[in-house]
Amino acid sequence: MKGKIVLVPFPFTDLTAVKLRPALVLFEGERDVVVAFISSRIPGELKPTDVLIEETHPEFKLTGLKTSSVIKLDKIATLLKSMVMGEIGEIGPQIKREINEKLIKTYSL
Repeated sequence: MKGKIVLVPFPFTDLTAVKLRPALVLFEGERDVVVAFISSRIPGELKPTDVLIEETHPEFKLTGLKTSSVIKLDKIATLLKSMVMGEIGEIGPQIKREINEKLIKTYSL
């Protein structure tokens, strides 16, 4: 499931509600998955933790996303696998490389 784009009930940062959203599976454990939030709202200025996937990107069709989106590597959650509502696509090798580079920069201690 790692590298797949799935639909999950993703919590808001204040934990007041959840919304069904696409998310990228970063890690798959025995009972749970770690996912990064994906948004179709593209900010005017991207953060160093954002990965932009535009409709014109050669790997965009693999993702199953409907429109250009941003993967927010600073917005992650651990969820039970049973909360995954289905797979819509996956990331290609070029996007995967960019994500891995940003994850190392973001989370290295």
